[in-house]
Formats: sequence, C-alpha cells, structure tokens
Amino acid sequence: MGLTAELAQYIADSKSLVLDDAVLSTVRNGFIDTVGVMVAGKDEPVTGVMRLFVANQQGRLEEARILLGPQRCAARDAALINATAGHALDYDDVGLMGHPSVVLVPALLAEGERITASGLDLMRSYLVGYEVWAELVSRDPDKLHDKGWHPTAVFGVVAVAAAVAALRGLNAVHTRHALGLAATMAGGLIANFGSMAKPFHAGQAAAHGIDAVNLASLGMTASPDMLEHRCGFLAAFSPKGHADVSPLSGDFRHQNWIKSRGLGVKKYPMCFATHRVIDAVLDLAATHDLHSDRIRSVRAIIGKTQASILPNPQPTNALEAKFSVQFAVAAALVARRVGLGELVDAFVQRDAVRQLFDRVEVGTVDTVCPEETTLALSDRVLIETLDGHIFDSGEVYHARGSFGAPLAASDLEAKFLDCVRCEPSVDGPLWYRRLSELEACDDVSRLFVSGNPAAYFPLGAQ
Repeated sequence: MGLTAELAQYIADSKSLVLDDAVLSTVRNGFIDTVGVMVAGKDEPVTGVMRLFVANQQGRLEEARILLGPQRCAARDAALINATAGHALDYDDVGLMGHPSVVLVPALLAEGERITASGLDLMRSYLVGYEVWAELVSRDPDKLHDKGWHPTAVFGVVAVAAAVAALRGLNAVHTRHALGLAATMAGGLIANFGSMAKPFHAGQAAAHGIDAVNLASLGMTASPDMLEHRCGFLAAFSPKGHADVSPLSGDFRHQNWIKSRGLGVKKYPMCFATHRVIDAVLDLAATHDLHSDRIRSVRAIIGKTQASILPNPQPTNALEAKFSVQFAVAAALVARRVGLGELVDAFVQRDAVRQLFDRVEVGTVDTVCPEETTLALSDRVLIETLDGHIFDSGEVYHARGSFGAPLAASDLEAKFLDCVRCEPSVDGPLWYRRLSELEACDDVSRLFVSGNPAAYFPLGAQ
C-alpha cells in the first residue's frame, strides 16, 4: 500500500488506540486552551463576519453549538465559526509548524456534539489528527512558510478529515477518499497574515475537513494516492520538491509524534515567532529597570523564516501588530506585559509605543530549532540605553509555554480563566474542571451545559 492507503488504514483501526497519561495530558491541554481562546475571540470582528456568513446560508440544521452557547447550526458551520474565533486573537497553541488544536478541537467538539460522542472518543480522534499532521510535516525538510503557504490551512484540513473520520468510524476505503478530498481543498497564504483572512484559514480548515468526510461518506471519491502522487498533496505544496512520498516505515500505531513534538501553549496573544523576543525584553526590562523613554535602540536577532512571517515594522492596528517584532518589543517595554489588553488598536496607536518602532532593528540567522522548525535555534535581544549601556539577553532557546518550557498547570488555568472572564454566561472554574477530566465525560453534547454533570461524568468531575 502507498502512504494514503496506509494512513487510511491506521485511521480506520484507531478505535483500538490506547492513550497513556502523557498523551492524555497533552490532548487535554489542547482542549482546555482552545476552548478558552475561542470564548475570548467570540466578539472579534472576524467572528462576527463568520456568523453572518453562516446565517445567510440556506438550511437551518441545528447540530452543534455556536461558540458553545445556546445558538446552533450545522456541525461544519459551527466548526467554521468556532475555529475562526479560536484563531482570531492568535492566542491558540502551536506545534507542527502551525496551530493543531484550533482546527482539531472545534471540529471534534462540533461533530462530537452531533453524534453524542464521549470525551475519550474526542481525545483519541484528536491524537489521530495530530499524528497524521505530524507525519506529513516530517516528510519535507523545507518550510512551507518560505513558499508562502500557511501550514495550518494546508496540513490542518487533512488532519481534521483524519480526526473526524476516526471519530465517526469510517472504513479504510471511505477514509482514503476523505483524505484525498481534504488534500484537494487545502491551502492558505501567508500574505494574509495580519488580516481577518488569517483566522479564517483555521475556520476553513476545520469546516473543509468535515466536508471531506461528509462527501466521502456519501460516495464521493478521490485519487487513491492523493498524498504521495507526483502531482499530489506533498509534491504540490513542497517548497523545493524534496518531500518524501515513500510508504510508512514500521507500525504507525507506535509512532507517537505527539510525545516528541507536543504542543506549545501561548503565553502572549501574538504570533509565536515573537515569543522568545518578548520573554527576553521582559526579563531585561525587569532585571535592569529599563524604561521605554530611555531606550536608544533594540536589536532582535531571529530566524529567517520568523522574519518572513513578521512583516509589519509599523503596525497601525492590533491585527497587524500580532505579526510585528517592533510591536512585540515596544509593548514589552512600555507596558511590561503583552496580554489581551495590549493587543487593541488604542494601545498599538499610543505615541509611546509607536515611537519605539523605528528604534527596533531585526537581524536574522539561518539556524533551525529542532522542536519548531519555523524558528531559529535561538533568539537574542540587545538593548542599548541613552546613556550607552548595552544589555544582552544571551541566547533564548525556549519560549515560556513552549514544548521545551511548558506552562505550569496553574498558569494554564489562569490563562483559561482570563480568557473566559468577559463572558458572563460562562462558569469558568466549572468549565475548567470538566475539561480537566474530559476523558471521563460520556456525552460531550452536555459538556458546556450548566447544572449537575454527574450523569455525564461517571468519574465524578464536577
């Protein structure tokens, strides 16, 4: 069998997968973090556009919750809205050169609600989607970003199709067609970073992954070798044509990419390529009591690919600022923090912030981080003050919250509660406790319903 057929067989057999404690912990964190940032992004303009778009479509299916509230729509449309909301603030987790959870979690929650799946079913299906994404990413030594492709929109749609096919128990033949259909719907361009289209990439990937499974279930076919064909998925998206299209080696059920690559939970609501720089500036500012009005220059040294996806040296609004090294440095110096309160237009447009943009110089190195290949091996920041002192961060290898420096459970909970605190209908502590024992939930359609969940959490999560 070729790669497409082999992965399809793995997905079809996935009901037998056993998730150990380490895998459960990683997947659980992905669900917790995504639900939090999804609620936080519910009032963003792009989320409103998606809701209007869905409302204007014909058909009134009520299969899944919109933004986990009382309104419902078709599962694929709920995934479209919810994944877009989850990515709207660029606060969702990272890994595999993209954002795995923000496409997988909304799709699985919507489909899981539609078919009344269990929490463990969702977690197992998440693992399947993650592993398929990781396998495909690992097959190309070059970075899709360098060619202008957004990996979340490319690999994400295939990963969602794999996860949803696993959740719904498709056989290998239908799954193979679903993978092929998802592959032909993949795509998203980095030129859209800093606009509403960027979070739409995540929504589109989540919805199209479900579409692919729906179409395959109805009898739609695709090329049986879509992933490995010389004109197929891997070859077409490969920046330099070096993708490995050979069959799987060994038993894929024991690959466990998730243990070696994991997830990074963001500490700041900005592109992850800025996070080590932010950490460095915050640490230098705190250690040496640096004030923004006393800064002569800042030199941030990052990777070439990082620089290519941070194209906004003079951002004028919060969307653009998410992809700006200059803003990352300025926010860290002016506010001594980079949170949701700083990622608003009014803060970006403050004179004290804008005056620093021209003082920030970006240098690049051509090294690669083994954990996240879109990043350099390390970042470094040098700050010179008006009195001539130069403060050097040294090499920064791991951002706080990354796979190499994970957030503590208390920090993850604090982030979740901060994300949902602005929504009065959400009982943050209750939702957090339920998500923390997701594997014990018998019916995810009741996961976010108020009241006593004892009937749906037989292990007693309250």
